[in-house]
Amino acid sequence: MKAQALDGVVVVEFAAFAAGPCVAKYMANCGAFVIKVESRARLDGFRTHYPPFKDNIPGPNRSGVFAMNNDGVHSVGLNLKVPAGMDTARKLVEKADVVIENFTPGTMKRLGLGYEQLAAINPGLVMLSTCNLGQTGPRAHHPGFGSQLTSLSGFTHLIGEEDQGPVIIYGPYIDYIAVGYGYVAILAALEHRRRTGRGQYIDLSQYENGVQFVAPGILEHQLLGTVPKRRANRHDFAAPHGVYPCRGQSKGPGGSGGKDNWIAISVFSDEEWQRLVKVMRKPAWADSLRFASQLARKENEPELDAMLAKWTRRQKAPDLMLKLQKAGVHAAKVNSIADLFSDPQLEHRGHWGAVPHPEVGPHHVEMPAYAMSETPVADPTPEPLLCEHTEMVLQKLLGLSQAEIEALAAQGAVELATTATVG
Repeated sequence: MKAQALDGVVVVEFAAFAAGPCVAKYMANCGAFVIKVESRARLDGFRTHYPPFKDNIPGPNRSGVFAMNNDGVHSVGLNLKVPAGMDTARKLVEKADVVIENFTPGTMKRLGLGYEQLAAINPGLVMLSTCNLGQTGPRAHHPGFGSQLTSLSGFTHLIGEEDQGPVIIYGPYIDYIAVGYGYVAILAALEHRRRTGRGQYIDLSQYENGVQFVAPGILEHQLLGTVPKRRANRHDFAAPHGVYPCRGQSKGPGGSGGKDNWIAISVFSDEEWQRLVKVMRKPAWADSLRFASQLARKENEPELDAMLAKWTRRQKAPDLMLKLQKAGVHAAKVNSIADLFSDPQLEHRGHWGAVPHPEVGPHHVEMPAYAMSETPVADPTPEPLLCEHTEMVLQKLLGLSQAEIEALAAQGAVELATTATVG
């Protein structure tokens, strides 16, 4: 087998939810040995707070959201409130190349695990702190979560109908933007260390990561003095531009009471419009002067959307997508979550990795969205049971004997795995 890109890299993760753990997960997918430091006294919120759970029965080893963000990592139970637990944590960091944390600013330093403190025992350490607003600034200590950051970063203001209130994006969207930035920053810091021998501290602001993704609106305000507004599915000049119902779609609001079948269609020029008209077999309404030019279609967009929807409602979304794409019209079926698991493109690319698990049962995890010819990603492995790997990691990395580990456990410094119950 070919080596993975991050073979030999040891990561110690003091993190929870998405922004920190998902960075570590992707490093594990590329061969890094990732140690997730956990404690029964302070569980990762994705283990406890976020459904779905296997068979709708909550439990720290039954969470689907935790599964999707922590495959491939090793769970080590440490109680950082016990001196011997803190000492064990520092010994793990001595062996590490990377530390990842996403606590409130200042927390790691108060625990004795700040960058300066850890760099003193491991000068080549690369450390990523990924938090809401960064480590410095007048609001750095303001608590929050991904949904609040979505609003703070300007996304929520731009989403929704023009004459109605804003619509929040489901889930911690900004966290997952920060994952990409955090991962790339760590790789850059590791390359810097390879060249110079020096470690590095990465202060990542998830807020600032989110702002990067509303750059067009910021430029509009700077150059034109206008404030971008909500436009639902509208586009500055494309028309038609939206999502349209397809065969089987319920007539109720949002598809309630029936199937949810939609297709997205975007037309950016008169030439593209003529291609769409040809696929529609040139209906009489499409010859109207109201739709003869891009400007005319924008001026009559509500009527255009209504007429187009009457036509798409008679079509099957997958067939219509292929027909329009073949004709050179921008179009895509709107996939449901179930559709993603049967999508032939994702299946071909091996995007879903099948794994076993003693409590969740057989399921799939998400593999990296790229393939590397010389250093392929590691085979998929499941998310860890709570404290599943405490003994293995302490023996492998620190050389502790079984008796020494049991002595630490007796002090409450380390936590060992309990027998899993099969769901």
